[in-house]
Parts: sequence; structure tokens; C-alpha cells
Amino acid sequence: MYLIVVGAGDIGTPLVDLATESGNEVVVIERDEERAERASRQYDCLVLNDDATSKETLQDAGADRADALISTTDQDATNIMVCLLAQELSVPNIVSVVHNPEHMSVFEQIGVNTMQNPQSLIAEYLYRAVSRPSVVDFMHIGEEAEVFEITVGADAPIAGKTLREADEAGLMSGQTLIVAVERDGADTPITPRGNTRIEAGDLLTVYSGSGVTPEVTDVFGHPEDHG
Repeated sequence: MYLIVVGAGDIGTPLVDLATESGNEVVVIERDEERAERASRQYDCLVLNDDATSKETLQDAGADRADALISTTDQDATNIMVCLLAQELSVPNIVSVVHNPEHMSVFEQIGVNTMQNPQSLIAEYLYRAVSRPSVVDFMHIGEEAEVFEITVGADAPIAGKTLREADEAGLMSGQTLIVAVERDGADTPITPRGNTRIEAGDLLTVYSGSGVTPEVTDVFGHPEDHG
């Protein structure tokens, strides 16, 4: 994949690292001379010490043959301008970081894929680590729904029951669905069916339409998540 990364700061640098390690052809555009020099020394890719809000700079970066452009600067206005120019140059896949949530609608209006401010995401993960310690990982879907991973506790109400039995006992609401079961000794995740028995120690991938609430985590044996 031919990838243009705008910005070699806290977000752009690990992105360039990942992209180059994965064997992609990467071009970095960085306006700050010191950052540009550092990226040039550190990575096997073309680094342009220039202003990405100039169409000529994006053309020099090979926008005409780029598969994607990711704008990672710390200024939403800069990212918007870069994305508009990339659209004008027909870059097929354009993604941008958005720092101010109030600007999200602007990016949506111009048809750009976005990623929420990483600092906010980190803060949420840190808070979740202490408020919901049983949740291994999670992802938002829409306003309330979440997909998360959780380990079944030894005293969990669902432990030892099949999914059908759990449903009959009223443990699983209509908004909760177990998507996958990872179990010690199993080579691959188990795709759950009605007769799948949930065991203590299982790592479950769960969809919850109401999000990760204490009522949901209680079923899997984690009353400490009430805070």
C-alpha cells in the first residue's frame, strides 16, 4: 500500500513505524524541520519537510498514486485543509485525527473517516481500568452499545450453564449476546450456540446494547464492577 502520513509527532511517528514495518511504501510530510530530520533518520521512507496544506506538496508526495492519506497533526484546521486537498487530488482513502469533538461533524460533512482524540481514548481506557477492572478490552458501537472481553468468574451466575439455560434463567437480556468463547485447551475460539456451556475461566467476547453496566458484568461474576 502507498501511504501518505501527514505529521511526524506523537501520533504520526508510531503510525509510520507500524506502516513501514508492515512493508508499505510510506511518504511522510512534516513541517517541523527537527521532526522531519528525526523521521528521515529513523525510518526507511521518503520524508518531505514541507507544508501539507499546499497542493503542490501533496503532489510531490505522490497523491496521484496514493492508496490512502492519514492526517495526524495537532490542529484540526490543518487536518481539514489537508483532507480537502487530498479529496481534490482523488486520494481514495482519507483518514484524520480529530482533537475537538465539536469539529467531528465538519469532518463527517466532507466525507472523511475520523479517529477520536487519542488522549481522550487513553483517558477512557485508564478510567475503565479502575472502574471496570474485569473488562479486558472494549469498543464503542454507536451511542450506547459496546463490544467487550471479560473472563467468567468462578462464582458467576452463568458459569456451568448453557446459553439456552442462561436465557431461560433470565441471565441474558435481549440486548446481550456472547459472540465468541476462548477456552484453555481449545485451539480456536468457540462459536457459541444454544447448547454451548459457559465455564469459569472462559474469556468471552460480548456485545451489549446497553454498554458495560454492572448489571451486565454481574452475570459473568464481577460484582466488584459496581465501584
